[in-house]
Amino acid sequence: MKLTGAQILLKCLEKEGVDVMFGFPGGAVIDIYDEIPKSSVEHILVRHEQGAIHAADGYARATGRVGVCLVTSGPGATNTVTGIATAYADSIPVVIFTGQVPRALIGNDAFQEVDIVGITRPCTKHNYLVQDINDLARTVKQAFYLARSGRPGPVLVDLPKDIQQQVAEFSYPEEVSMRSYKPTKNPHIGQIRKVVKLLKKAKRPLIYSGGGVITSGSHEELTWLGRKLHIPVTSTLMGLGAFPGDDELFLGMLGMHGTFAANMAVNNCDLLLAVGARFDDRVTGKVDTFAPNATIVHIDVDPTSIQKNVSVQVPLVADCKPALAALKTETEGTLDEYDWAADHKEWVEKVKGWAKEHPLTYKDDTEGIKPQYVVEKIYEITKGDAIIATEVGQNQMWAAQFYKYQRPNTLLTSGGLGTMGYGFPAAMGAQRAFPDKLVIDIAGDGSIQMCIQEMMTVVCNKLPVKIVILNNGYLGMVRQWQELFYEKNYCATCMDAQPDFVKLAEAYGAAGFRVTEKKDVEKTLREAFKVDKPVIVDIRVEKEENVYPMVPAGASLTEMLLV
Repeated sequence: MKLTGAQILLKCLEKEGVDVMFGFPGGAVIDIYDEIPKSSVEHILVRHEQGAIHAADGYARATGRVGVCLVTSGPGATNTVTGIATAYADSIPVVIFTGQVPRALIGNDAFQEVDIVGITRPCTKHNYLVQDINDLARTVKQAFYLARSGRPGPVLVDLPKDIQQQVAEFSYPEEVSMRSYKPTKNPHIGQIRKVVKLLKKAKRPLIYSGGGVITSGSHEELTWLGRKLHIPVTSTLMGLGAFPGDDELFLGMLGMHGTFAANMAVNNCDLLLAVGARFDDRVTGKVDTFAPNATIVHIDVDPTSIQKNVSVQVPLVADCKPALAALKTETEGTLDEYDWAADHKEWVEKVKGWAKEHPLTYKDDTEGIKPQYVVEKIYEITKGDAIIATEVGQNQMWAAQFYKYQRPNTLLTSGGLGTMGYGFPAAMGAQRAFPDKLVIDIAGDGSIQMCIQEMMTVVCNKLPVKIVILNNGYLGMVRQWQELFYEKNYCATCMDAQPDFVKLAEAYGAAGFRVTEKKDVEKTLREAFKVDKPVIVDIRVEKEENVYPMVPAGASLTEMLLV
């Protein structure tokens, strides 16, 4: 069967089971767009290419599948770079197809030509410039395989215009075999048994769970291990939802804005079992003082993540799911002969004491609306049964602290790169994946304006995303740092000059609500969540409320600033 390159691409996407891609057309991809109406792959037209890559990312996080976006050459391609770097930092499987000028013009400074392969090389897992139409199908197959396997990540495929127009026989490979890429999936049984011995010896064990647990789908194994062995669990921002947020063994998030109990547990544990986490600087604080009394076990599919930031005594290179399954198998036989609960009772009580002594809280001592109160009400109304996206900054941290995530893939947030503007288009992608789910973007008044043009996308595609703006009139997290460490020199952080978000929503054809009094928060949220179309809820919260606890930059986890 002879097809054009554009037809081959669409056939490849169908073979991969792609049901939707997010994109924006242009001259360098017009041949592909000419074929899209004949394909089973739905195309959602965004209003900016950054919206396309973030939406594909949100789709991937919510579903666990590969997200796909399609953009044109030049500025279309470069507009995706922030989103590609976002996905790369958080190990999210997305495939980005970019148009390119015809091969004969590459390097000639042609109209809308950029070296997108060179530009994105540092922030993709791999990328391709297709130079032979006979390689196209194989390249697409490899791109999807690379994006989803091992440590997932973004893969970019650059498609010259003449490749899209040429004709070739179509044959899609059944399997992928790449001699230079053989990620280790299964754990070494010797290392597993070594971990079990350490668990038996430990009196103060702690599980430190990261985004890799969610990516690998190993939340059930992690939950079994924590509960059956009676081990407290803390989580990174990216790992929230892997262990039930309301479980008595869950300590919440650790790190710069982590809970007092989690940070104290890290400082006092004698065994730290790190699963699918990379010891980011926001987690460790001062590295020299991180987990000073612990033997550290690190399970990660990416060998380059092990020993990179902290010294690890027991490295275990493997996918989290088979590794945790092997630990479950090895410890199941001990449940009758070994009383894990009794052995860890004193430690668990100590940790609970820290949580009781300094719980996550805030001073609700004014007539104004506290942003933490709003997040608590969102959790109370949804009972944890919603997909929450966040922007970046204070809104992100309050969403992490005061909403209890019960299941994986329900928190969509830019953890590694901290990309303002991420949450709304990510929520859009998740809503397309789950049209009947309640999807909420918890936003700040600064971040939400970075991709606000996608209001038109959600309205046109009947994607009823709910945006809840914690509107404090500032770039809140930067203002907080200015208050605490720069003598309140609020330079360039005041956002008093804002649009009327209610009128803005209505101008796009969405619904808008405004809340200025605490008594109206719950009823307005309930009303907004019932509206069957996109909604903006503008909630005027306390202007100078801070996120606590907070570990100052360069300090150890025990040097927390508390409420």
